Amino acid sequence: MDTPRILTTAHGTNREAFALLDWGLFVSLSLIWGASFLFMAIGLDAFHPGLVTWLRVGFGAAVMALIPKARTTKIADSRDRSRVGILGLVWIALPLTLFPIAQLWIDSAVAGMLNGATPIFTALLATILLRALPGRLQMAGLAVGFVGIVAIALPSTGSSTTAAIGVIMVLVATVCYAVALNMIAPLQQRYGSLPVIARVMWVAAAAVTPFGIYGLTQSVFAWPSLLALLAVGILGTGVAFVLMGTLSGRVGPIRSAFITYAIPVVAMILGVVFRDEIVAPVVVIGVALVIVGALLASRREV
Repeated sequence: MDTPRILTTAHGTNREAFALLDWGLFVSLSLIWGASFLFMAIGLDAFHPGLVTWLRVGFGAAVMALIPKARTTKIADSRDRSRVGILGLVWIALPLTLFPIAQLWIDSAVAGMLNGATPIFTALLATILLRALPGRLQMAGLAVGFVGIVAIALPSTGSSTTAAIGVIMVLVATVCYAVALNMIAPLQQRYGSLPVIARVMWVAAAAVTPFGIYGLTQSVFAWPSLLALLAVGILGTGVAFVLMGTLSGRVGPIRSAFITYAIPVVAMILGVVFRDEIVAPVVVIGVALVIVGALLASRREV
């Protein structure tokens, strides 16, 4: 008998077109995570990237610890506990460490846009694990979205060597997200989002603590930075990851990953309005393409 794999995935419980609840989760996550890039940029005005990551994850983990259901629901299966541990690293600890470092070299709007590569990597991994191609509309959405991602990345990768380093860091983070979105779907279906995400947060908080302590020694105190990270920790980490786990369990890893095609719109608008960031015309075209890709992906999966 084959040994069960640690890296697994599952189809969503709803393979039809997005229901009203799915769209509600989708829009909420777009707004929360789109704004998170702005909040992280404000945090970096005074805090070292290590402290930004530590506070963000720490605030999220603290919120989870206050919810009784998150604490009391047990995950009895040892393999599932191992999966939760892996998720803590690949879904939160590593990506949330890479993003603030990357934003030292690239604008928050560009970081948010590059994050849109996640659906492509998620679909490739899901295809391997499920041994089945995505639906025709989802494939079309991936193709359109890929063109959009290329358009978005061009201005940053061509500007300088340091900008390219930032782009690479964000893309590594998106690969981590692809692994996580595939793994979270079956776990959410078995246990619900709250107990899984709570334990994922606690693992991640422990993992980023050394980097956070180092970052604390390299930072200066500023209220705007602290309040920005409080917001991104509670909403962008605590609440949003629970919502994302729910969405992934409902519509599957591939279609839930398309949330990152909506995030760039919010990230771009906030980056331009509040940070005076400049967005090249080709980036605007890329955003339009990834929105079309997301709309295609939301249709019936089979």
